[in-house]
Amino acid sequence: MDTLAVVLEAPESLSLRRLALTAPGDEDVVVDIDWSGISTGTEKLLWTGRMPPFPGLGYPLVPGYESVGRVIAAGERSGRAVGDYVFVPGAKCYGEVHGLFGGAAARVVVPGARVIPFSEQLGEQGVLLALAATAYHALVGGELPELIVGHGVLGRLLARLAVVEGGKPVVWERNPQRMQGAEGYAVIDPATDTRKDYRVICDVSGDPSLLDTLIGRLARGGEVVLAGFYDKPLSFNFPPAFMREARLRVAAEFRDPDLAAVKAHVESSRLSLAGLITHRLAAAEAQAAYRTAFGDAGCLKMVLDWRNSR
Repeated sequence: MDTLAVVLEAPESLSLRRLALTAPGDEDVVVDIDWSGISTGTEKLLWTGRMPPFPGLGYPLVPGYESVGRVIAAGERSGRAVGDYVFVPGAKCYGEVHGLFGGAAARVVVPGARVIPFSEQLGEQGVLLALAATAYHALVGGELPELIVGHGVLGRLLARLAVVEGGKPVVWERNPQRMQGAEGYAVIDPATDTRKDYRVICDVSGDPSLLDTLIGRLARGGEVVLAGFYDKPLSFNFPPAFMREARLRVAAEFRDPDLAAVKAHVESSRLSLAGLITHRLAAAEAQAAYRTAFGDAGCLKMVLDWRNSR
């Protein structure tokens, strides 16, 4: 059994080629992927070669951790059934080609315990469950953010979840192309913001140079939550942080309970995923899709359509 997959051969070298798949075991499922998302955080770092040391990192690799599709075969101990529509947070089933994170393929073999069944009615929006779970994981570690830095997909999901939980966040965004689309919260240019009493600031910009600026906007005892992914060391000036008794918290990757929570929010219509996927291309156009995802500021989320690429 084999599959068509996106392969990063080396930094800035991408191909679409067939790879042999690991034979499934009793605990595994085989999933035909319909849609996979392109991450402008971790996948862009993999593309540029700026990804910090990470378990399993090595080229060539299959990227992607935002895939959805249908189970076509299920092992006796997989806990899943043929026909289940599932979210797949990546796979490691490509032999000598690294699966980091391994979801950008037409077909995958993955432990049944790793996939999450969800309503097929969500369709392509299901790829957003990973980012929604990432946002949820950042929120549940403390108080709701009063300021969110960045109005990309992750920032929008953070803001929407904060509103669901009763918050009224402000979002900073400098790019005019990303100022629109707020639902129950305000989006402003940071140059127009004079507040210096935010209790919780959540940064999803990935900009390692912002920390001093954010600490300067905290109330005494306030917290900066680092929810982006940073390719360079972060540092800050101690005196301002000392005067404010500032706290720093790093939000790591999502866990299974986070996925379960956002899945429940989405399926109960408390959390909307609408308006976040802006671009779609067939998997055969992967080269163009990755260039657009990484280079077009108007592209919030690009998804690859694998349905005609078996």
